[in-house]
Amino acid sequence: MISKKLSLVFIFLLSLTIKAQNKIELKSFLVEIEKQHDVKFTYSDKDLKGNVITTPQKNLSLSEVIDYLNSTTLFNFKVLNDRFITVSFLDKKITICGKVIDSQTLEPLTLASIIINNSNIGTSTSYNGDFVLKKVPINSTATISYIGYNSITLPVEELFETPCKEIGLNELSEELSEIIIPNFLTAGLQKNIDGSTTLNSKKFGILPGLIEPDILKTIKVLPGIESVNESIANINVRGGTNDQNLMLWDGIKMYHTGHFFGLISAYNPYLTKKATVIKNGTSSQFSDGVSSTVNMLTDNEITRRFSGGGGFNLLSGDAFIHVPISNKLEIHASARRSFTDILNTPTYNNYFDRSFQENSIASNKEHKTTTNFYFYDYSFKVLYDINNKHSLRANLINIKNNLDYTEEYTSENTTFEENSLLKQENLGANITWKTNWNNRFSSELSTFLSEYTINSSDFNIDSNQLQTQFNNVLETEIKLLTKYQFSDILNFTNGAVFNEIGIANKTTVNAPSYTKSVKDVLLKSAIFSELEYKKKNTYARLGLRANYFHDFNQFLIEPRINVRQKVINNLYLKLKGELKNQTTTQKMDFQDNFLGIEKRRWVLADNDKTPIIKSKQVSFGAEFSKNNLQIDLTGFYKFVDGITAANQGFYNNVQTLNSIGSYESKGVEFLINKKSKKISTWLSYTFAENDYTFNTFSPSIFPSSLDITHSLSAALNYSITPKIRLSAGTILRNGTPYTTPVVGNETIQYGDRTVVNYDTPNKERLRNFFRVNASGSYQFNISNNIKSTVRVGFTNITNRKNSINTYYVIDNNSETNVRKVNTYSLPFTPNLSFRINF
Repeated sequence: MISKKLSLVFIFLLSLTIKAQNKIELKSFLVEIEKQHDVKFTYSDKDLKGNVITTPQKNLSLSEVIDYLNSTTLFNFKVLNDRFITVSFLDKKITICGKVIDSQTLEPLTLASIIINNSNIGTSTSYNGDFVLKKVPINSTATISYIGYNSITLPVEELFETPCKEIGLNELSEELSEIIIPNFLTAGLQKNIDGSTTLNSKKFGILPGLIEPDILKTIKVLPGIESVNESIANINVRGGTNDQNLMLWDGIKMYHTGHFFGLISAYNPYLTKKATVIKNGTSSQFSDGVSSTVNMLTDNEITRRFSGGGGFNLLSGDAFIHVPISNKLEIHASARRSFTDILNTPTYNNYFDRSFQENSIASNKEHKTTTNFYFYDYSFKVLYDINNKHSLRANLINIKNNLDYTEEYTSENTTFEENSLLKQENLGANITWKTNWNNRFSSELSTFLSEYTINSSDFNIDSNQLQTQFNNVLETEIKLLTKYQFSDILNFTNGAVFNEIGIANKTTVNAPSYTKSVKDVLLKSAIFSELEYKKKNTYARLGLRANYFHDFNQFLIEPRINVRQKVINNLYLKLKGELKNQTTTQKMDFQDNFLGIEKRRWVLADNDKTPIIKSKQVSFGAEFSKNNLQIDLTGFYKFVDGITAANQGFYNNVQTLNSIGSYESKGVEFLINKKSKKISTWLSYTFAENDYTFNTFSPSIFPSSLDITHSLSAALNYSITPKIRLSAGTILRNGTPYTTPVVGNETIQYGDRTVVNYDTPNKERLRNFFRVNASGSYQFNISNNIKSTVRVGFTNITNRKNSINTYYVIDNNSETNVRKVNTYSLPFTPNLSFRINF
């Protein structure tokens, strides 16, 4: 037995010796050939130094030796005559190969682009990430790029290897902080070092009930983020109203967030490459959004390859395309449109009933009605790299909802029509000029325009009354941003911005004749500065922003802080704080609503009845991460001053009067996430207290309309195979507060009007909200170049009837002259999507 083991060891050592003997320095090999064939090689010792080749397996003729050397080395061997042979890099053409992979997941990147610089030579990777290029000049370089990743440039001689070299690409950061958790809860959801959360739509995995990487639906899985009426047009971050979220799309401030009156996002999730959510510790370059910042970014790199995709779900279809015009110019375009005006699916019917419950459209059962509803959005982007230092980017986005409702009456053989219209639109455009002056200093000059418009008209045939409403926001901004990198660990950012906002509101009624028109304009400017430090276990960002409001002759100074420090192995402490302001807000008009579905209109701060909203926020927490286990515990305190009763949406006897107050939100957020190769499971819990203070009310302190004391969610993602994934999850939270009429005295008289006599604001609560969602996805390839994904989602599997709002209206047919109105969340609702990408 021992002799057999010794024999095996001897054979192994002998094989290593033989292999080692097959390797020889190129220079030594050439000396042997010179002796065998009486020739002379002319070369530079410096060029040949360190080059090793494998000796041929048999004796070769001189011409065969030259062919062998030309095919296996980086040098060009050229026979001048019978005696002399030159060895050089000059005009050498080689065959290169490689495999392009994701440096983190090690998955192959299909259709990655390989371009030989300063030539027309190029190719793309196969389904397995492989590529081969022949006749490549030895002294050239190759640029390897892929959408969503940092491009790299390599000397081609590094790709002249056997076996072919693996080339790992790192995910493009798009000016976002370093990623510390690449797959947070699910694939494509990332936790950044500054505490923000990013959704990478191209890597989106699966979440309960979702069929698309919709950022506004996705962020609701994070602790501290709720939607009290399940609408993504009403995202509430740490007790704030929806209008306190700053929405940025490629640097453009957007005023409209939802299609289908808030049930789906207005931003095409397949065009929005990355979206980052910041709850606190915001960079000083951002203003407005006293509750959060949602920064959406599209592809910003020239890919030099034709690509695109498209798909549909049970509400709409969409498509996008990237068209390279040249190595320096590329065009990106996308479009999405609903087919709800052509085809009514079960998903559409549930969404429609949810949106229009308890208003004139839903309640009308007596007359023939027709409803024509559709939405669309499109975008267009031009990318132009002027040279290595200068680049230009131009964007255009348009979002629109359109509702046309007609009701027919027949009287004495005559047909009459009652028509109502509602149109919402947000148009945005910007231009950005970026310059990298040197390796350390860069600048970015940008300007944007954003215009939001809502037009509505409602004709009542019984009173022969036509009411129209108009709300328009027009904002323009110019911004200069500079960045200086002192070192690899210290960055210095400075900037200045000038901004103008104009908001118009108009209401007209024909009978009796009434017109109200208001238009306000506000000029403001700001300068900002911040230092960012990143080294090993420490991250710190300290910023300061100085705002000046020209119309009010008022300064506001806003410090910002964001610190993350490792204390012991795998445990980090984090501290964040900020002061912010906001000059636009939405007023909720209960009396003059848009068909019962749109009650919010944008208004502008006037430093009197509508003050500048100011916030103070601080949070402190701890993070633990080890062996795919992440635990996050954060306590927060937020105080927001300058709110009005009209923009908070609670009912009271003086709701039509102007009342200025504040709210105070404090609580604790907890999240635990455990991942394995196939499973990701998490539990999220938020405890919060959110109270209003309005000194003109009695009592002056009472629960906020957005107060959710306890909120718990849990989910499980399971990858059956890398291509088949399932997800299920549940949400359980307290119901929100609401106001009831005074028992026994439910109505009061205001002039010639009878109104509801409300009791203490927000004294009662809705019953607990509970919902179970599930989804599944399957990926397959139609061909080597076309990838496909099918997703199914199920909302509210138990079909629980969750009440999301309760209010009261005058009803003379009731004993108390008031009627209770309840609105409910979506019932059991299926949805499906199919997509292809090429």
